[in-house]
Amino acid sequence: MSDKTVPIPNLRHLRVFLEVAKCHSISQAAPKVFLSQPAITQALAKLERQLDTSLFERQSDGMYINVEGKVYFNRVSRCMEHIEQGLKEAIRKNRDEGGCVSKILPQLTTTQLRALMAVSDVENFTVASRNIGVSQSSLHRAARELEHLMGVTLFEKTNTGISTTKAAKSLSTAAKLGFNEITQAYSEISALQSREVGKIIVGSMPLARTSILPQAINQFTEQHPNVQLDILDAPYHDLLNHLRHGELDFLLGALRFPAPADDILQEELISPPLTVVGRQGHPLENEPNITLALLAQYPWVVPRRGAPTRDFFDSLFTDQTVADQDSPFPTNVVETTSQILIRELLLGSDRLTLISSHQIERERSLGLLRIFPYELNHTRRPIGITVRKNWQPTPAQQSFLTLLRQAADAYKY
Repeated sequence: MSDKTVPIPNLRHLRVFLEVAKCHSISQAAPKVFLSQPAITQALAKLERQLDTSLFERQSDGMYINVEGKVYFNRVSRCMEHIEQGLKEAIRKNRDEGGCVSKILPQLTTTQLRALMAVSDVENFTVASRNIGVSQSSLHRAARELEHLMGVTLFEKTNTGISTTKAAKSLSTAAKLGFNEITQAYSEISALQSREVGKIIVGSMPLARTSILPQAINQFTEQHPNVQLDILDAPYHDLLNHLRHGELDFLLGALRFPAPADDILQEELISPPLTVVGRQGHPLENEPNITLALLAQYPWVVPRRGAPTRDFFDSLFTDQTVADQDSPFPTNVVETTSQILIRELLLGSDRLTLISSHQIERERSLGLLRIFPYELNHTRRPIGITVRKNWQPTPAQQSFLTLLRQAADAYKY
């Protein structure tokens, strides 16, 4: 089952499941969730149909969650924790407004949160309604009901339409993280029943996608043929934003120091140095002593400003500590993050670039590109995995991470 087909149950049904699991009894749970026993029975039956499995073992002395139930209990509990924390943050951002979280939470609905997430993503009711396939009036009603329930301002009119407040953004992010836990639950429970399904979404950056990632993908798809892999290429800050909102499972690529946010964790896999690279047959092949002044005479292709490699490139020709620091700065510079374009520019000209040696291993083995002997001090680039601090991977996701670590071991320097 892909993430597009995983239904997010009614929050009340999820609360019912948690309470019955804690009480081991429908009758004891009924007064706590303000539902009749038949209504609770129906809610549990609906959850089990959606999951295509039972969640409880019915015994003479009560109801006890089984193996699948324990997985679901963990994920549903994490979902509710995210949403409760999101409510607290949303209300805290409106100090003079807002109701009591303990009173709001039992009345909160999945429909309201889906409306909030949809509108927060595009800040337009018309586009949001189209994106989630509901009428604009229904979406508007659910969003306004949520605003009234919380007692805080979530949407503000602007000259171009509407904007979402900080409170809305906080709760929307929390809801995305919470609903992601439910999607994780489906994947885990399916794997327990030997019908492994789901999707792993990886944010990929250039330093990893030419070596470590392809090897891990090939091995993983052999071992888990029914798990879909979705590799997203985008600028680092976009990928980081998607990760923090629960829209990616993890990032793979160059790490940042210090870490750009306090809710992420970084794990270093390899730390290769940068090298000066150009085509085979480049004029530099005949130079016995390559200097910085000589390098400055050639055209270059480098990443855009803000990327760590670009920062080093800029400092290379301006650093007062290098011996030939009076060298001119290269004037013919092309900026791009496309590995394909970089390769083709190098192959078709005398351009040079700065790149980690493992990124051009294939081109070197084919005799297309080569490394030129110019010592670059302090250029090791930590490459690794970035995850959310409280992220809990499924077994399939953990398997993919293990394969990435194994692939990285072949590139240790």
